[in-house]
Amino acid sequence: MKKQTVAFSRQSTNLFFHILTRCNLRCAHCYINRDQHGSNTLSLDTIKAWLGIFSSKAKDTNLIFLGGEPTLHPDLASAIGIAESMGFKSITIDTNGFLFHNILDKITPNQIDFFSFSLDGVSKRINDAIRGEGCFDAVMSGISRAVEKGFSCSMIYTVSEKNIHEVPKLPELVKDLGISRFFIQVVGMRGETENTDARHQVSKSIWQKTIPKTAEQIAEQGIIVTYPKVFLTHEETFECAANVADNYFIFPNGRVYQCPLCEDFPFHSYEIINNQLMPRPKINEKDLFSLQIPEGCVMNKLIQPGNLSYDDNEFPRYKIACCMLKEELYP
Repeated sequence: MKKQTVAFSRQSTNLFFHILTRCNLRCAHCYINRDQHGSNTLSLDTIKAWLGIFSSKAKDTNLIFLGGEPTLHPDLASAIGIAESMGFKSITIDTNGFLFHNILDKITPNQIDFFSFSLDGVSKRINDAIRGEGCFDAVMSGISRAVEKGFSCSMIYTVSEKNIHEVPKLPELVKDLGISRFFIQVVGMRGETENTDARHQVSKSIWQKTIPKTAEQIAEQGIIVTYPKVFLTHEETFECAANVADNYFIFPNGRVYQCPLCEDFPFHSYEIINNQLMPRPKINEKDLFSLQIPEGCVMNKLIQPGNLSYDDNEFPRYKIACCMLKEELYP
């Protein structure tokens, strides 16, 4: 087994493209904020034009279609065809598993790299309490159908105090699903979490006791596992992905962020106006990326400081890593 910290690189771009914010679910920890992101569904012509903004670097760009629930978009299959023709490095569809508009019958495994399914509980009771009734069965069925048709599949598990106790059971759950990648995420303090009781990140001790061990057990089954580093010692160097990598989080109202922690605020770096990517005037998120503080991530300190801890001298006991800094385990 090989473990590595994924280095930030200007050679690879990640394009997180929210083509709509509509969803059939109301997950307790959803980061979508329609007041800030818009409630419109992008037309196919707009999707094509916005993809075109990034097409010159398509061969080095990983494209992720998101929502809301992207399979609710009636033209998703056509959007996939457009992205494929532009030559994007990889194409992924993030889905809640309901797979609307018979999407599995409208595209082929050769057109996308992954269907990535969100699941937030090993038991139906925990998952559906977080995501909504029927979600567990939808994901299990969706993965089964997608794998049967030859699609590569991955799974996303967002960790919070609501479901951390089920994490050790994940290796048993995924062993026969046929997935090839597994992603662990940290619940964010934004979007729907403002209005629910899901605002609970796990402590450093619980995270470090649970996540790396479970990740290794999943990887032993031949599955690539990716999870956020989250915590840094004071000896480790903090680095903000926005300073050394190109990540774009695009929303239907045209806002383009570089840091996902900022998405609840009109603090975006860019805006798409008349199908052109335009830089925003100061002050925006870019003006804070270069700041160095003892706590590590400036945005974390400003927006979700509950995961920090201080000693008797009010000095942080550890640093918080950039949320884009990942550990990867290869079988």
